[in-house]
Amino acid sequence: MFVRPKDIAKEIWTGYRCGVEGAVASFGADKAYPTEEFDKRMLELLKDCDRIYYSFFKTMNRDAAELLDQKVLRLLEQHRASLGRTGRGILPFHDLQDVIGEMRIRKTPEEIERLRRASDISARAHFEAMARVKPGIFEYQIEALIEYVFRNEGCERHGYPSIIASGRNATILHYVENNRQMADGDLLLIDAGGEFQYYTSDITRTFPVNGEFTAPQKELYEIVLAVQKECVRMAKPGATLLKIHEFAVSELTDAMIKLGFLKDAKAKAIESLAYKRFYPHGTGHLLGMDVHDIGLYQIDGEPRKLEPGMVFTVEPGFYVLHDDTTVPEKYRGIGIRIEDDVLITDGGHEVLTSGAPKEIAEMTALIGTKRWISLS
Repeated sequence: MFVRPKDIAKEIWTGYRCGVEGAVASFGADKAYPTEEFDKRMLELLKDCDRIYYSFFKTMNRDAAELLDQKVLRLLEQHRASLGRTGRGILPFHDLQDVIGEMRIRKTPEEIERLRRASDISARAHFEAMARVKPGIFEYQIEALIEYVFRNEGCERHGYPSIIASGRNATILHYVENNRQMADGDLLLIDAGGEFQYYTSDITRTFPVNGEFTAPQKELYEIVLAVQKECVRMAKPGATLLKIHEFAVSELTDAMIKLGFLKDAKAKAIESLAYKRFYPHGTGHLLGMDVHDIGLYQIDGEPRKLEPGMVFTVEPGFYVLHDDTTVPEKYRGIGIRIEDDVLITDGGHEVLTSGAPKEIAEMTALIGTKRWISLS
């Protein structure tokens, strides 16, 4: 490991540094050096090396003088030149993404417990948001409540910027302004997950801020809920994320045609990707130390089969833009997504986020049952 050395004067301003000794004692490095020695030590290490594991990424060193990619390539060229007329070229590279991805894709029992804890806390946050929401409050107030629950229950931070999208904002997939005042009759889509000891949850729930779905809102919600629940049931060893996604696309396309949103026959609507106008994203992604965790989705060109220990999301959605004049007005501006985190087990699956209500009766019985927090 190459780390910043101890520097008491700088630590007063910017915080504690482990230093070289701490990198070995605290992080388990075999050896550690100050970052200033990177060039020198790298050239020494390359002498007995037959391959390099490195992921190229465009980032600056702390002095902003040289991209790390450029530094590594420059040192490799220096190493190659030092070999003289041996005929040897630059050492072969292996991308760390593949190696680390395989290490991270199957969770250990300890990792699963951290994901369970992150999911339990995140589900509690969604529960509290439903219980305290009411027309007239702002999206950022719900955001503050959710992130209070994260921190109060033990999450060090959120796993990704929280999406608190009311009304037509719910049709924006990565809406993060969170500044609109919610009105009576709005749906609220919350996509938020806490991170516990570096493992993150990822939950989305959609519900009416006044506790009552309108008929069009309920119609679209029940479509998405039925698809989501069946996608979860499909999760088991040997299944693939692609098959789950294809099922969701098929079912949602049927609904779009039945509602009159799409005019083409089903096969053409899917082949032409016309369905993406109302369902533009995938049905799930790997989850772990990152909300979109690394790991191969295909092996030798074939969709990867799910195995015990894998964790991923299941999140179909349905989004109708507020200004889409090709659909009946009653559906315009409705955005719905329902997302759970699923662990593959030997016998099937476990829904880690089941503590967050998603059934209509359960949600409507909860919405607005707790008083909004007031400091006055």
